[in-house]
Amino acid sequence: MKHVWIVDDDQEMAKAIRMMLELLDCHTTSFLNARSAAQTLLTGERPDMLVLDINMPDVSGLDLLEFLRRRSEWQDLPVVMLSSEAADVTVDEAMELGADGYVMKPVTLEELEKVIEMAFKKHEKG
Repeated sequence: MKHVWIVDDDQEMAKAIRMMLELLDCHTTSFLNARSAAQTLLTGERPDMLVLDINMPDVSGLDLLEFLRRRSEWQDLPVVMLSSEAADVTVDEAMELGADGYVMKPVTLEELEKVIEMAFKKHEKG
C-alpha cells in the first residue's frame, strides 16, 4: 500500500483528497502547511508520494517543491500539485520546478487516479 502525504491548508479539501486516495488503496497522512511537512521529511520520514497544494499561507506548495528538488534525497519523490488556479504560468512554474503532475480543484477521483499513476510510473526504477 502506497503512503501518500497530503499537504493542504484547507481541511475539507484534504479530507476529500484523503477519501479519494483511500479508495485507490493508498494510506495517507495530512499536513495543514508546507512547513510541518518539510520538518517531518527532515526527521527522516518519507512518503511514497506528495499531493501538494500550491496556494498556502506562509510557505507555498511551490516553495516546498523547490526545496525538495534542490536536495538529492528527494529528487525521486513523486509530487503532484493541487490548485484552484488555472493560470498557465502557475502550471508551467510547477512543472519547471519538478512537479510530476497537476490537478485542478475541484478534484475528481478519475483525474486524481490518472495523475498519481503517471507520477508513480515516472519514478519507477528499472
